[in-house]
Amino acid sequence: MSLDRSCLERRQVWVYAAAIVVGLALGSRASGAGNVAEALVWPTLGLLLYATFLQVPLLDLATAWRDRRFTLAVVVGNFVIMPLVVWGMVPVLPDDPGVRLGVLLVLLVPCTDWFISFTQMAGGDVSRAIAVTPVNLVLQLMLLPLYLVVMAREEVTGLVTVDAVASALGVVALPLIAAALTEKWLDVRQRRHVVRERWAWAAVPLLATVVFLIATAQVDAVLGALDVLPFVSPVFVAFLLAAALAAKALAVAFTLPVTQARTLAFSLGTRNSFLVLPLAISLPQGYEVAAVVVVMQSLVELLGM
Repeated sequence: MSLDRSCLERRQVWVYAAAIVVGLALGSRASGAGNVAEALVWPTLGLLLYATFLQVPLLDLATAWRDRRFTLAVVVGNFVIMPLVVWGMVPVLPDDPGVRLGVLLVLLVPCTDWFISFTQMAGGDVSRAIAVTPVNLVLQLMLLPLYLVVMAREEVTGLVTVDAVASALGVVALPLIAAALTEKWLDVRQRRHVVRERWAWAAVPLLATVVFLIATAQVDAVLGALDVLPFVSPVFVAFLLAAALAAKALAVAFTLPVTQARTLAFSLGTRNSFLVLPLAISLPQGYEVAAVVVVMQSLVELLGM
């Protein structure tokens, strides 16, 4: 049986689960494997972000505003309503600062890649999903720091160091610039677009590799996070329910057709942007669980979708 990209994406949760299991086994039994894995996480994550950004029409922000009703509904939902929902959930989160920060990183900003795949599989409006993705990307880069300062001042106070910010920004900025330059190069000739298609195949294997490396490097944190999953999973489920209700209300308010309403629902409900993973990984010792929560929520989200 031939394997196409949609088939791979539908089964990606099992790929990531296997990567976690193998990573935990290697990290537990091979001395020194954790240090090697930790060194490989950053370059692998950079490649993952490059593959992800390459699927986003970074140079065509104006396209999204051709349908202002849909784009405004997405912006209001993702950057006003859902952050307020998350803020309301803060008091019920576990006391562990790493867990709380991990949950906030996961839920505060929308995903810019899986959301398109989910939209396609559910029969939503894929063209509008692709068009609005650069808007989501730019706004989350601008607003995530503000959200964290307002909602997690105690958690982030003292964590923001020059080295941490430089590492996180570097691993995001370099792939972003490279993807934008590649997109400009691709647009010169139609036959070059095959490069984008080939890189689209790389997203799942690269994320599986990142997950494997994190599991190998952070065995104790991953195993410790299993104890908190029963407490944070209901928060993720409640968020998905709130996203569905918000999408329905916004679809009515903006009089969106069914396919656009479906796309809006996936935009609001699909979280865990790849942009937050560099932030979670760059956190100092004692906050390793934040990166683990980010990874684990990916599995919960994929199983739910």
